[in-house]
Amino acid sequence: IQLQAYGGGLVHPGGSLRLSCAASGGTFIVNMMEWYRQAPGKGREMVARIWRDGRTNYADSVKGRFGISADNAKNTAYLQMHSLKPEDTAVYYCYGNIYTASRGSQDYFGQGTQVTSPA
Repeated sequence: IQLQAYGGGLVHPGGSLRLSCAASGGTFIVNMMEWYRQAPGKGREMVARIWRDGRTNYADSVKGRFGISADNAKNTAYLQMHSLKPEDTAVYYCYGNIYTASRGSQDYFGQGTQVTSPA
């Protein structure tokens, strides 16, 4: 199973950006996908999470500005970011809890994508 994250870039404050995270590699079921971020010198922060049944969770810092969604048919999760702030600048990572018949449910991690909103 591989997770591919993409869509990062440089956006001026107040702008919008959409990140995508696609899972691939065999037959599997995605139980949950999450975006987290890490800014220089800071710890990892959960940004948004979506479960297979559609439930979502958000960090307080992004509520009302970010939206997570998923296309189960494409095994892809999206993070739509609006009203970006300089403090949103970070490397954004996705990870998923994914079920396969051979390994059961396990966590899989994608590579990061840089989001920059300069002050």
